[in-house]
Amino acid sequence: MSMNDHLAMAAATGGFTLDANPAYAPGPFPDAPGSLDRQVMQDAADEIGSWAGYAPTPLHDLPEVAAHLGVARVVFKDESPRFGLGSFKALGGAYAVARLARAAEESGGSITDVTVTTATDGNHGRSVAWGAARAGCTAKIYIHAHVSKAREEAMTAYGADVIRVNGNYEASLAACREDAAAHGWQIVSDTSWPGYADVPLMIMAGYTLMGREVVDQLGGTVPSHAMLPVGVGGLASGVIAPLWQAAGAGLGRMISVESHMSACMRDSLVAGTPTLVDITEETLMAGLSCGEVSTLAWHIMKPTVSHCITIGDEAVAPLMRWFHRRTPSIEAGECSTSGLAACLAAHADPAARQQLGFSPDSVVLLLGTEGATDPDFYQSIIEAA
Repeated sequence: MSMNDHLAMAAATGGFTLDANPAYAPGPFPDAPGSLDRQVMQDAADEIGSWAGYAPTPLHDLPEVAAHLGVARVVFKDESPRFGLGSFKALGGAYAVARLARAAEESGGSITDVTVTTATDGNHGRSVAWGAARAGCTAKIYIHAHVSKAREEAMTAYGADVIRVNGNYEASLAACREDAAAHGWQIVSDTSWPGYADVPLMIMAGYTLMGREVVDQLGGTVPSHAMLPVGVGGLASGVIAPLWQAAGAGLGRMISVESHMSACMRDSLVAGTPTLVDITEETLMAGLSCGEVSTLAWHIMKPTVSHCITIGDEAVAPLMRWFHRRTPSIEAGECSTSGLAACLAAHADPAARQQLGFSPDSVVLLLGTEGATDPDFYQSIIEAA
């Protein structure tokens, strides 16, 4: 079977929808205090860039995908080697913990008295746990019923206390918030809500390093299309901000990609207001299984996202195997397949392809959000026929 045949098969994903964002109007980059402004992004880049082991993650060209789609270039930002944690999340939670620990010390307190807590599907909690171990504080991590044992163990390996809660992500977040209020713990969530924005802003600032690296790796240019995996929107908005800063009103098409089982950003953008989704079925792309958008992310994505795509899980396993078996091999976890799955599904639909404006000059950015963060699951997928 040819490479094109493999890609064509992966395009047959259920749950595919394409919607335009009626509020799309990216003007000049809003360099406003209290947002992801230039200084906030620079502070994050300066600090994270000083950490031991920091290096820009690879930006792989996928010429076979570009040929299949009929575009100039498809590039894949590969976060699997990030600080040895296996995902982009290493940039966010750990950065926020470092900032909070330093603030406690500067105010005369002891870092060892600081307890940070969060709810997670796995990768964010691993970053918070790693950050707490680096800083010397305590971490309490809440996970929901569907988080794998391997991801739980990856957090306990850094000394975190992991609490499993029945229900979905929203249930684990509710338990985390209740216990934090009762015990005086510091929540380190990448989801913002009214009255809670400072820490999510730090986390999103960490994520902006990905977008800054992409612009540098593309020689200062900005991709014409970016396929952005969305859970609560922190990653997507963190990548959009530096691209928006670089391109201004000429920002390319920023396209959200979600599971149709948890399309809170799509529903919110189409409705014009943040809209809660009650998740009744869990996607394999665990990092996308979120039912409520971050308020901070919403304000960035509402004017800048041109289109919203939803997909099913059918392409996850085939594309994980495709990335592994291509030359050179790329370690791509479940969520890392979402952007390519969305591209392939849109390409297979002539109306969608035209609406997204793919052309022979297009440069498409895909985000490889994670590697084998659940090694046993990853191995079982790539070894399958």
